[in-house]
Amino acid sequence: MKRFKSLSILIAIILVMSSILTACGNDDSKDVEGDDDYKLELKLSHVFSPDEQLAKSMDLVADRIREKTNGAIDIQTYPQAQLATYKDGLEQVVRGAEFISVEDPSYLADYVPDFQALVGPFLYEEIDEYTGLLKTDLVQDMIDSAEEEGIKILGLDYVFGFRNLVTNEIVETPEDLKGLKLRVPESQLFIDTINAMGATATSLPFSETISGVQQGVVDGLEGSEFSNLGTKMYEVAKNVAITKHFLGTCGVYISTEVWEEIPEEYQTIIEEEFIYGGKEMIEIIEDSHDETVEELEAEGVKFNEVDMNAFREATESVYDNMDGVSENIYDKLQEELEELR
Repeated sequence: MKRFKSLSILIAIILVMSSILTACGNDDSKDVEGDDDYKLELKLSHVFSPDEQLAKSMDLVADRIREKTNGAIDIQTYPQAQLATYKDGLEQVVRGAEFISVEDPSYLADYVPDFQALVGPFLYEEIDEYTGLLKTDLVQDMIDSAEEEGIKILGLDYVFGFRNLVTNEIVETPEDLKGLKLRVPESQLFIDTINAMGATATSLPFSETISGVQQGVVDGLEGSEFSNLGTKMYEVAKNVAITKHFLGTCGVYISTEVWEEIPEEYQTIIEEEFIYGGKEMIEIIEDSHDETVEELEAEGVKFNEVDMNAFREATESVYDNMDGVSENIYDKLQEELEELR
């Protein structure tokens, strides 16, 4: 009987402890439910038109994040420079605004100078060279340095094709660009590169570019086939010189201050979706390139090859004149690319 009573007491103690543990478990559940009450609206800004793939990709990523977080993270996308873009967009990020800036990585150079070399002229022959380089310690160190400046990089591989010269002239050599004014974004890297190639770089908002070509303010511009089609550049400039002087790519940036306040479970979803979105966009771009060229040709656009070596030699000085970059950064990038190739 004593053993039976002892056993009964032991069972009673176990039941009480189980009840306590269950109660504690419910408290944890309440904490998780508290996370479910978390809401954050982020404004995402870029210069691309809604018809361009980058805009479509940003919308897809935002929708997937909204769905997977049950609306906790609501990213509102603003195309065509409705909100701050270029340098102003990155300044919003650095100041800690609830804002996502989508820009060419050259704009990061104001905070980490080596980024201008990463996307410098005539550096890449294929897209996978760039995406491979992003995984190296050399570039990861740049990314870490950006975080120290308050910029969390969610992706650098929203690639929209190689950028070419779009004019009404046949351009084959640097000499053919003399006297031509070409629109560029307000980026020192773009300005220096187009000037070195032989033209006169003229910074204009893209919203003024088409009319600028029509009115003779500029003689042309530069951009990828996808931008050409999506923005209807072909309506004012019918010739494309295949210079491939830049790989057209954008990064996605958010304030580290804002990022650190986001619950970890949502951080994971955001990072995963932006990583997937970049890979997805590259696949779309590569699969649809030939079709895009055919559509442009149907609109009367002509494509011509150029003296690539002449343009490459003409722009070597751009790397020499980059302010603040690490010593021998160009050589280090080339060494990494040689290994990848």
